[in-house]
Amino acid sequence: MQVDILHIAKLARLSIEEEKMEKFQKEMENIVAMCEKMPLMEGDYTAVDPSHPMELRKDEVRPSLKREDVLKNAPQTQAGCVVVPKIVE
Repeated sequence: MQVDILHIAKLARLSIEEEKMEKFQKEMENIVAMCEKMPLMEGDYTAVDPSHPMELRKDEVRPSLKREDVLKNAPQTQAGCVVVPKIVE
């Protein structure tokens, strides 16, 4: 299967160096080929296996950092919160 690595990089907002483009293209094609070889799963695999039930840990209140200690180490704070750079447009 032919993979358009430039399109994938654009969707993921990644910049790929020209000399690494072919390497990534081949690796992605190998991954897709491996997935295509996997056998189809039939049946309902969403149910919990009764012989291996999930055991969740108990909710326990544990000591944590005090807000004052966290804020005094933050480079920038506002209204009692740590200010971080905006990453989503």
